[in-house]
Amino acid sequence: MATILGPKKEKAMEALGKLTKGEARAAQSSKEAILEILARAADDSNFLAQLSDNPDKALSEYYVLSWEERAALGSGDIKKIESWVGKLDKRLATWLWCRLSQEKW
Repeated sequence: MATILGPKKEKAMEALGKLTKGEARAAQSSKEAILEILARAADDSNFLAQLSDNPDKALSEYYVLSWEERAALGSGDIKKIESWVGKLDKRLATWLWCRLSQEKW
């Protein structure tokens, strides 16, 4: 069943399919980006290591994140992140618990 969006929305949706990976990340909401980062860290040990070694570089492709969101992700601020995205399950909290156990302040 096709949905009629109107010419402007259809054109916008068509354009979304042509975005580069970086442009697509910029178009997403910060909540979506945070959840994507946490899921990626839980599933990709190389990304987890990069977050640990250099959070700024690891998060550089996520244009939509504010400085405050980057800082919370970099430091493992679970309370702040959960205030934005809601309660995290064990899998999504993997990176944050790893960061807190490192005691890198």
